[in-house]
Amino acid sequence: MYYIDQKKMNNRSLLRKYAHKLILFLFFVLILIPFKTVYAGNLTGASDTLQCPSGSTGITCGGSRLSYRAGASSSLSGQSVVTIQSSGNADNNTKHLFPGDQLCFSSSLLNGCQDQNPPSSYTVSKIVDTTHFNIKNPLTGALSSNDFVIASESAQHLIAFTLTNAVSPGGKIVISIPAVKTSGKTNDGFPDTASSIANSGFDLGGSTAGLAVGSGDVNITGCTSSNWGSATVTAATGGNAHTVSFTRSTSSCAAGTAITVTVGSATHRLVNPAPITSGHSQGGADFYTITVQTQDNSSYVIDSVSIKVAPVESVYVSATVNTSLSFSIAGISLNQTKCGQSTSVTTTATTVPWATISTANSPLYAAQLLSLSTNSTSGYTVKTEENDQMGLNGKVCTGASAGEESNCIKDTTCDGGACTESTSAQWNNSTTNGFGFSLENVTNTDAAFTYNEAGRTFSSRQFADQEAGETKQNVMSASGPKNNSQVNVCYKIDISPGQPAGYYYNIVRYTASAVF
Repeated sequence: MYYIDQKKMNNRSLLRKYAHKLILFLFFVLILIPFKTVYAGNLTGASDTLQCPSGSTGITCGGSRLSYRAGASSSLSGQSVVTIQSSGNADNNTKHLFPGDQLCFSSSLLNGCQDQNPPSSYTVSKIVDTTHFNIKNPLTGALSSNDFVIASESAQHLIAFTLTNAVSPGGKIVISIPAVKTSGKTNDGFPDTASSIANSGFDLGGSTAGLAVGSGDVNITGCTSSNWGSATVTAATGGNAHTVSFTRSTSSCAAGTAITVTVGSATHRLVNPAPITSGHSQGGADFYTITVQTQDNSSYVIDSVSIKVAPVESVYVSATVNTSLSFSIAGISLNQTKCGQSTSVTTTATTVPWATISTANSPLYAAQLLSLSTNSTSGYTVKTEENDQMGLNGKVCTGASAGEESNCIKDTTCDGGACTESTSAQWNNSTTNGFGFSLENVTNTDAAFTYNEAGRTFSSRQFADQEAGETKQNVMSASGPKNNSQVNVCYKIDISPGQPAGYYYNIVRYTASAVF
C-alpha cells in the first residue's frame, strides 16, 4: 500500500500547467530587452610625438623638453645676477637652465610676467653655479622670495594610430591630455607642476597662446579629412583632462585606417609641464599618459589606447616605454656592387668623400650600411633629410631647385624630372645631373623603396631639403620587432660641364624612432 501526498501532487500539476506559459513570457521579455553592441580592442600603431612645427613662434618650442620652474630668492632691481631657491620647487638648481633660455619672472599668483610680455626680454647669459645665473638685461624690478623663475617649453603633439574597428557617422575620436588638478591653472599659459604625475599635466596655452581651433591649430588627417567635423577643444576643469574630439559627419571610417591628429601649430601649442616636485630625478623622464578613444554615436567606447609621453630635461624624446632600439651607420669600401652599381669611393660611418670630380656627365656612386634592431611590437621608422643642397663651401642654396647658377649641386629630379623627396623614378641618363640616393635591402625588406623597383636599374629620390621646408622621409620602417634589419643607402652624384669649380658639401641626417 502506497501513501499519496495529495498536496504535492496538486502543486506539481499547477507547475506543469503554467510552466510553458512562464517560459513563453521570459522569451518575449528577453526579445524586448535592447542589446548594445559590445566593442573590445586597442587602437594599433599608436604614438605621440612632441615636436616643433616649422616657423614656431611665441612660447619657446622645446619638443619634449620639460619646462623650468624655480623659486626666486630676493634680488634687487638693476642686478644681472639672479638667485634661486635650492628646495621646495619643481626645479631646485640651475642644471636644467641653459644660456639663451627666455625667462619670465612671475609672482606666486602666476598672473603675468614682471615688466615684460613673453617671449621675454630676459634671457639667460651664463650659469654661474647651481643657484645663480646671469641675465643679459638687468632686472627692472626687484624679485621677492615668493616669485617664480620660469622658462616655458611647448610642443605640437603629433598623435598617430590605426583604427581597429570602424567609426560610423556620428561616432567620435576623443583624445584626453592630462592637466594639472589645481583649479584655474589648466589654461593660464604657465607650465604646471604638482607633487605627482597624477596631479600634474600640460597647460592648454592661455588666452593669447592657447589653441585657436578656427585658425587650424588642431587638425586631423585620414579617411577623407573633410568628413570629420570641426575639432572641439575643451580645457580641463575640476581635475579633468583636456579633451580634443572630432565627430564623423558622413560615411564610415573603416577599420585599418591610419589616423593622424596634430594638436598645436607654429603659433599656438600646449605648454609642457615642469618637473614634479616629489620623486623626480633630473635626467629621468616624467611619464604622462595620453588616452585616445573611438566612440559610437551614443558615446560608447569602441576602441582605446594609452600612449606614454616622456618630457625630460634637455633630452628630446617623444615617447618611451620599456623598449630597446639600436641603430648604426657603417662605411662601405670602393669597388663594391651596391644597388646594382660599383662604388666609386670608400665611405665611413660619418663621411661620403667624393674627393675631386674631374669628369662631367659621368656619375659616381657611394654607399653606407644602415642597421637597426628593436623589440617594439609596433616596429620602428628611420627618417632622413639633408640640411640643404650641396653648396660651394657650404653656402646656403636657397629654395629646392638651386643649381649650378647659384654655386650649388642641385638635388636630382631624375630622368624626365620625375622624382622628388617622396617619389622615386628612374635615374639612368648620364646627362641628368644632381645628387640623390637609392636603397637596397640587405636583410629583411624594410627599405622604403628599392633601386630595382618597377623593373628600373637605379630608381632614385632626393633627400628632403630642410632649408626648403621639405618634410623628412622614411628610408626604413617596419610594423613589428626586428633583429638587425639592414639597408644599403646608395648615393649618386653627377655634375654638368658647367658646374663651378670648388669644394661642395652638405649634411645628411638619419633619425631612428621606435613606434609604440
